[in-house]
Order: sequence, then structure tokens, then C-alpha cells
Amino acid sequence: MFALVDCNNFYASCERVFNPALNNKPVVVLSNNDGCVIARSNEAKALGIPMGAPAFEYKNTFIKNNIHVFSSNYALYGDMSNRVMTLLADFSPEVEVYSIDESFLKFENFKYHNLNDIGLQMTKKVGKGTGIPISVGFAPTKALAKVANRIAKKYAQKTNSVYVIDTEEKRIKALKWLAIEDVWGIGRKHAKRLKAINIHNAYQFTQLSDQWVRKHMSVVGLRLKHDLQGIPTLDLEATSSKKMIATTRSFQSMITEYKDLKERLATYAISCAEKLRKQESHCNAIMVFLHTNRFRKDLPQFGKRLVLKTQYPTNSSIDLVKLTNKALHILYKKGYHFKKAGVIVMDLTPVQQKQLSMFTQENPKHLELMTIVDKLNTTIGNNKVKFASQSLGRQWKMKQEQLSPRYSTNINEVITIKA
Repeated sequence: MFALVDCNNFYASCERVFNPALNNKPVVVLSNNDGCVIARSNEAKALGIPMGAPAFEYKNTFIKNNIHVFSSNYALYGDMSNRVMTLLADFSPEVEVYSIDESFLKFENFKYHNLNDIGLQMTKKVGKGTGIPISVGFAPTKALAKVANRIAKKYAQKTNSVYVIDTEEKRIKALKWLAIEDVWGIGRKHAKRLKAINIHNAYQFTQLSDQWVRKHMSVVGLRLKHDLQGIPTLDLEATSSKKMIATTRSFQSMITEYKDLKERLATYAISCAEKLRKQESHCNAIMVFLHTNRFRKDLPQFGKRLVLKTQYPTNSSIDLVKLTNKALHILYKKGYHFKKAGVIVMDLTPVQQKQLSMFTQENPKHLELMTIVDKLNTTIGNNKVKFASQSLGRQWKMKQEQLSPRYSTNINEVITIKA
């Protein structure tokens, strides 16, 4: 059996842990630079605040409905996520951290155990240890565990946030209840195609022939179908290493100058390189993109991306900055007001499995330099040692006007108790 554990309204719940006055009140969390809504409490959802709502358009709505608004506090959310996942590991040695607020657990040889009771123990332990509410769904496959979790969350009062699909009757009933567009792994295009042939729920999808599914949705769709039928085809991921790493930002104000974009993108490339080294990976390709502000209809619009292959597998900040500069030189168009840019490193491989080339090799001095830089930044503080391409004399940071304290990761921002 698999369990899918999902933290309820995770970002909003993290804010509530250290500020109980927010309980039962509408809370929203904004994206980078306080751009749009990326998390909502149930109370905020009930007020009609949609996911992705631009903050500037809903400013009056927030004030009118006394909605508590927070900037993204990723230091806090990341630490709270690690605490939740550590507690869940006590229930099974096989854990796949699927996202910052979700994880799959595998339960083998638990035939004579009451899984519902185990789920209740999970909710109690995580709630007591972190203050984060969770929902737990058990099922014979990962896709069905996702369905079970959705039921546990949707009918929390009836299920106590735990639901087990352990019979064929429960499986069929759950699949008939789940709309096709809500099935894990079925995107908008597939949902539209399926609805066109009168497939409106997950159960109807499982009744399609294997041949049709494979032809129109590839082998990935076929695996999903089998998983929903109760035939295990999707196992836990063997590694937690990311398959691609991205550093993207919306700017606080629009940027027009080439030199300013060059500085930002160099910083993003260096951030990606640091993350690569941390998970002991190399990249073999890099994507760079630029976008103007799509909400400014009065300005000319531009959006383009470029993928460049590396000459050899690398995690050197120097190499990635060079490639980023090359991509920017090709992408940049004068006269546009850019609002967002990003760097994504792709085709990742473990450092231990590096493919050597006869004619081009990574400079061995880069490895020594990167090791020293990472060690210094870890010891004396992040970003204390920078590269010249980051323009040492200039400081910039994200707009975070409503940022809560980093209660659990910064000693100077720990919660103060008045006794």
C-alpha cells in the first residue's frame, strides 16, 4: 500500500503556526516580489480569491474582507517542510518527498495493520510536532493514493483527514466521484480531448482500451490508467535529486538596460550552480528566458527562451555565467520593458557519472575554486563571497513588503514570548 501525505494549505498553515491569531481567518501568501496569490487558507478560498490572483488587482478586496496578506517566506516554509518529512519517516523507511508539502510513503507487509489508525497517528504526530495539519490517503497504487488523499481533504470532518481505498467497491466509487480534469497527471489538453469523447470522470478513463490511451497519451498515460485500475506501475522515485533546477524572478520594477539584465541573470546562473553542487549533479544544458509585463497592454510585448548545450557536464558558476551571457546576447531586444527572467539548468547527471570528452574538459581549477567559495559562504554567511559579474557595488532584493519573521531558521527572528 502507498500513502500520500499532503500538508493542508501549507504556506498559510506555516504562517499560522507562529501566529495563532490567524486561525480561522482568511490568509493569502504572495509569489516573488509580491506579484500574485500562490496560497490561500480555506477562509480565503470561501471569499472567492482565485489562485494566481494579481495582488494589485485584489488589493481593495484584501482590505475590504480583512484578508491577512504575506510575502513568500521560503526559509520558513522549507524548514517546516523538512520537519514534517522527518516525522513522517518514522512511519515507513520508504519515503519519496514529492514536493515541499507532499510525500509518498510505501507500506509493505502491513496487511494485518489498521492503516486508518496509522493515518490518524500521522496526523496527530505531525500536528503535535509542527502544528501543520495534514491529510493522508492510502491505496494500493500511487495514483489511487492521490485520489484517496483528495477525498480525505475534501471530507475532512467525516474522514478525520484520513481515507483508505482498500476494496474494489471503494476504488470504483472514488473514481466515479473524481472529475477527469482533477486526475493526477492529466493536464488541460488531455482533459479537453477526453471530454470530447464523453470521458468526464476517472472511472470512465479506466474503461478506455490500452491501445487508445497509448496512442493518444503515450506510455505515461497508459501507466496512469493501470495505476488507477489498481495495478501498481508507478513506484517511489529512487532518488530525491531534482531533474532540473530553476532560478526565476519577477522584477520589482521593469528593466530595459542590457547591463542590468546581465547582472540579474548572472546571479540566477550562480544560484543554479550552487544548487547543482549541493545535490552533487552536473548539467548538460541551460535555458535562459526573458518576458515583458503581460499586464501592461500599453507596452510592446516580448517573450522568448533559448536552450544552449554545455560543452561538457558542469556545475561551475563560471561556465554557467558564460553560457547565460551568450544566451542573453542572442535574446535581448532593445526598447522592451522586461518584467521577468530566469535560468533553468537541465539534463542533470550525477557528478560520479561524468561523461568525458576527448577535446573539451572542465577546467580543474574551477572545482577547487567552487569548493572554496561554497565553504566560505556556508561558514560566514550566504552571498558574502560573490563573483564580479554580480556587480559587487550594487545591491538588489525582491519586494517583500509583508514578510513574516524566519522564526525557525534565524536566531534574531525567533518568536518572543511575554510571560
